[in-house]
Amino acid sequence: MTAATIFTPNAMPELVDTAADAGLGNDNLYPEHDSIDAADNSADDDSSTLEPTQTAAFRKLQKKLRRQVSWAIRDFNMIEDGDVVMVCVSGGKDSYTLLDILLLLKRIAPIHFDIVAVNLDQKQPGYPEDILPAYLNEQGIAHYILEKDTYSIVKSVVPEGKTYCSACSRLRRGSLYGFAKQIGATKIALGHHRDDMLATFFLNLFHGGALKSMPPKLLSDDKQNLLIRPLAYVEEKDIIEYAKLKEFPIIPCNLCGSQTNLQRAIINDMLREWDDAHPQRLASIFKAIQNVAPSQLADRELFDFETLSLDRDNEERLFEGDNIQAGQTQSLADIGLPTAPESQTFNPKFASKPPAEKPTDSRSTAQKIPTINPVI
Repeated sequence: MTAATIFTPNAMPELVDTAADAGLGNDNLYPEHDSIDAADNSADDDSSTLEPTQTAAFRKLQKKLRRQVSWAIRDFNMIEDGDVVMVCVSGGKDSYTLLDILLLLKRIAPIHFDIVAVNLDQKQPGYPEDILPAYLNEQGIAHYILEKDTYSIVKSVVPEGKTYCSACSRLRRGSLYGFAKQIGATKIALGHHRDDMLATFFLNLFHGGALKSMPPKLLSDDKQNLLIRPLAYVEEKDIIEYAKLKEFPIIPCNLCGSQTNLQRAIINDMLREWDDAHPQRLASIFKAIQNVAPSQLADRELFDFETLSLDRDNEERLFEGDNIQAGQTQSLADIGLPTAPESQTFNPKFASKPPAEKPTDSRSTAQKIPTINPVI
């Protein structure tokens, strides 16, 4: 059995509010949270006396993330029976949340897959190397800590004043890809969320001259590794709240000192402003990158514009209007065009088909909807 048949929610995550939220079967498979649905709607919770992870608000948020992650896994067949999923953990809120939700899903999924956490210690100055091992050991999570001084390499190749992120990311990916193959991991899970994917889209649009983003599932260029992004449908603000409630030991991402004035930071600020002013805009943009119409763009590799040709029939359709004025008739005739084309006020043959009549029900009274003429 594969994840494609396991994760089965059929509605958009934000619209689903049923007990079978995760699409992984029934919450009864998760005994510790049998009362989750009732607790979510309880108005009697006194959050002031509870731990953050014991409140109804936390359970509701966790339920939402579990549902969205399972929906993404189902849609893109990210995890299958027998997979070994290598979760890349940086110590940031995103990777902590990813690891936590995947471990939760592993406990209730009707298939077997293994999870191993992997962190790459890149030897940045001031990096608190004891935090992640302590957390992973405390949680009983199988893990590896890889040590490699990529920081010095990046410093030596990146000009002074430039950001290190791109070079650092490439070196990190190369090390993690190779290690995944070495240990036999079948999938590499990354903590990029919906807002990361949108930011990458706009970075490429504004600065890269390309319409591309981060796909939820990707085969590496050398075809040696499959990358998955199970947080693809999750909003960053929900991750921020979840990490706060879980009290993850966050490791700052600005240790290298190159995080100021990044274009990505500017894009992120723009997205946050949009989200505040127009709450549905980001959801609409994300839907757009899932609904691409190649024939409506201009990529000649993606769509064959060159061989487009007419395929007209012999049916003549006259202009429907009051009159046609033809000017410079001699020039029209020289071109071979008609000098007095006919017109018609209405041709029922080309009228839109009226909707099929519904059977009348004597028990109900037809409701008329008033027609409002638009202002022109």
